[in-house]
Amino acid sequence: MKEVQSELCNGRPKRTRQPFQGVDVLGLKKRGQGLRSWIRVDAASGEAQVIEVDKFTMMRRCDLPARDLRLLDPLFVYPSTILGREKAIVVNLEQIRCIITSDEVLLLNSLDSYVLQYVVELQRRLKAAGDAGDVWQSESSDFSRWKGVRTFRDMFGSPSPDYLPFEFKALEVALEAACTFLDTQASELEIEAYPLLDELTSKISTSNLERVRRLKSRLVALTRRVQKVRDEIEQLMDDDGDMAEMYLTEKKGGNESLFYSGGTGGGDGSMAGYRSTDGTQSVSAPVSPVSSPRDGNGKRLEKNLSLARSSRHDSIRSSDTATGNIDELEMLLEAYFIVTDSTLNKLTSLKEYIDDTEDFINIQLDNVRNQLIQFELLLTTATFIVAIFGVVAGIFGMNFEIGLFTSQSAFKWVLLVTGIFGLFLFASFLWFFKYRRLMPL
Repeated sequence: MKEVQSELCNGRPKRTRQPFQGVDVLGLKKRGQGLRSWIRVDAASGEAQVIEVDKFTMMRRCDLPARDLRLLDPLFVYPSTILGREKAIVVNLEQIRCIITSDEVLLLNSLDSYVLQYVVELQRRLKAAGDAGDVWQSESSDFSRWKGVRTFRDMFGSPSPDYLPFEFKALEVALEAACTFLDTQASELEIEAYPLLDELTSKISTSNLERVRRLKSRLVALTRRVQKVRDEIEQLMDDDGDMAEMYLTEKKGGNESLFYSGGTGGGDGSMAGYRSTDGTQSVSAPVSPVSSPRDGNGKRLEKNLSLARSSRHDSIRSSDTATGNIDELEMLLEAYFIVTDSTLNKLTSLKEYIDDTEDFINIQLDNVRNQLIQFELLLTTATFIVAIFGVVAGIFGMNFEIGLFTSQSAFKWVLLVTGIFGLFLFASFLWFFKYRRLMPL
């Protein structure tokens, strides 16, 4: 206490001991942020770059909840999932784990070859679509100058003949990569399975049975994964709302148009739709209930009615467009649904072949078991016949005197009669077995 007072009096603050001395606190903070490496593919240029973003920044960037990002975590094993959100599509298909927006694709960085193939294939398709769009634009502009009509860009707002937006191109590449990966594994399993099963039918051994057991375990696991991808695609095809939610480019364009229309709606331009070219009022324009057009309340009421009618018209038009575009996405999903269904049928056929092989092996084992039982029955019958000789020998081995012992040919007659009786009894047993169909004789 005295030392503290002396230090305070002298004006020197007491030096406190810093905790965790020798520890890089900044490094711990950086590692504690959960930075992950992502591969970003730009929609406009197709360029790919590696970025490091933490989870919370990614949530704010793509407007996603934490549970959706948890689906992409490589530390956890989640089934295949395709989720459509307001500003992004979350894709978890085998090795492909990515977030697709209208402007970019954020792919979880990995050393897997299918991830790199996904990036290369997406860049190739974006470049091919851009080149085709330039050719289409030049040809359409020449044709329009010759015919004097509007260009493709003027009519549809896109220079490319490819009607699929960017998010569906990225989704298509992801579906293609997943289907190719699953089909490749199914083909490899087929190449390994059929020779092994044929070898097992010709030679039943413990090693072959163990190999078939491991192969069947892999088949069941692969079938579940293919079934999950197939069910996920089928679930999307059955729900029109989920498919409409995945039109990110269209929703972004609608939001921008509403923003610009809302910004210009306060001026006189909002009433232009209700005025004719000669300045007179159109028939379809809402009539103000106020007699004086210079009244402020009448102007506000007429402006509100105009905005309400225009917004209703835009919503009806956007809903009709979304309904038409759903067919395009449905056709895209249907194509890969057929691919996964074909892979599933291939695995189902392989499983049926394995089941048939198991049934054939069981039949073979049952046949061998029946042959052993028949042999055991014959051996038991023969043992019974031989036991008769033992009974006869035991009777004649008793210590008593009879006249048969003095005859020199008595032994031959006893042996002959016993043998004939034994053969007759054995033949009787065989006939009984054949009559009862206990063995094929």
